[in-house]
Amino acid sequence: MGNLNNNYIAGEWVSGTSEIENRNPSDLGDLVGLYAQASSDQLEQALDAARSAQAEWAAYGLERKQAVLNAIGTEMMARAEELGRLLSKEEGKPLAEGRGEVFRAGQFFTYYAAEVLRQLGETADSVRPGVEIDVRREPVGTVAIISPWNFPTATASWKIAPALAYGNAVIWKPANITPASAHALTEIIARQDIPKGLFNLVMGAGREVGQRLVESRKVNAISFTGSVPVGRGIAAAAVQNFTRVQMEMGSKNALLVTDDADVELAVTLALGGAFGGTGQKCTASSRLVVMDGVHDAFVEKLVAGAKAMKVGHALTEGIQIGPVVSEQQLSENLAWVEKGRAEGAELACGGTRLSMDTDGYYMSPGVFLNTSNNMTINREEMFAPLASVIKVSSYDEGLSVVNDTNFGLTSGIVTRNLARATHFRRNARTGVVTVNLPTAGTDYHVPFGGRGDSSYGPREQGQTARDFYTIVKTSYIASGSPE
Repeated sequence: MGNLNNNYIAGEWVSGTSEIENRNPSDLGDLVGLYAQASSDQLEQALDAARSAQAEWAAYGLERKQAVLNAIGTEMMARAEELGRLLSKEEGKPLAEGRGEVFRAGQFFTYYAAEVLRQLGETADSVRPGVEIDVRREPVGTVAIISPWNFPTATASWKIAPALAYGNAVIWKPANITPASAHALTEIIARQDIPKGLFNLVMGAGREVGQRLVESRKVNAISFTGSVPVGRGIAAAAVQNFTRVQMEMGSKNALLVTDDADVELAVTLALGGAFGGTGQKCTASSRLVVMDGVHDAFVEKLVAGAKAMKVGHALTEGIQIGPVVSEQQLSENLAWVEKGRAEGAELACGGTRLSMDTDGYYMSPGVFLNTSNNMTINREEMFAPLASVIKVSSYDEGLSVVNDTNFGLTSGIVTRNLARATHFRRNARTGVVTVNLPTAGTDYHVPFGGRGDSSYGPREQGQTARDFYTIVKTSYIASGSPE
């Protein structure tokens, strides 16, 4: 049936207690591979190995650590075509997106390779005479990284790279639905000049391996990206040990289209933001808040654009939307369509399962019209190629709708009015704001994170990541008087 791909624990590739199949959502007859599932004993072995390896890694010279991260990133970028194809094959996003994700993931490593040399401390004079103060950052210790399936390489990389750069050990539990990308990245990391046990790949179900990991007293920090319910469970488990947590969860991102907007641009941004990655993004534009002055023109072009989008096999050149990731996800998506209709929303197009040349989880992009912000489809994250249009009569009403959510990751405005753009940027209650850009798409060298139910804990990415992956130590030194 295929070769077994093992876990990487304490510097060794080892099988587990069982294995799972990984199948291509574009073609269910295509077996990507078999992947080992770790046991609880193997997890404990990884945790023990990580503790001793972390001390050794922290003592590495700066240039030695920098070389490791540089090598990882450089290889990923050089192999973006190959690894992007693998990513698209197992996750379902179009090849161009898979290729781009891997290349961007490589950039995270090269960025944090440079950050290794930028870890500067501070000094201060004490209020007490003859005392000097030294402030520096030290590694947290062992970091558990729990990454999602929708960006299986990029999201993991923007956690792993800073964790290593700041001197920590890593236990990585990837999403069980996309193990191939995790295994490929681990192969690259395992070849580097690192202590045995510094980096561990522990594949397995969240309710088993994941739960034991977040409950472990041997873990010093947990970085998680996933759903709100799982995030709440992790936070509850972590607080028992006072383990620090960093969590990025769901959202209901809104794109506000004002009556002075370039409608063609607004439609382009809405289509890309709502349906890129098959809508399986925490930054997806699932709420399209449109002022009535341009509503009809916007809707006409939006529906036409959604109908024209090419859905197909992820590895077929020219397609814009691949399959959704799994049968369960497809069933949930179709249930959202029915829920929207039941609430009185008009499904203007799409929202149906598609039959293609290969057996896969294909779904047409759907647009809901005549929706209100209190409908469930506009309150809860759908994680589907579905978007809702909400008509508003003024800019003030539009901003109010944008902010009327329990989430707060990203929001955007399309406008030619500088005053509106500035006001929106200052008053939208989200961690990320875009002006005349999609709500999806962020840079790697600046902070990323949200508000409300979207995020909990310190920000990810950029130099801000050090707030999570390091602990501040303040030292007081009395050197005495020279003789």
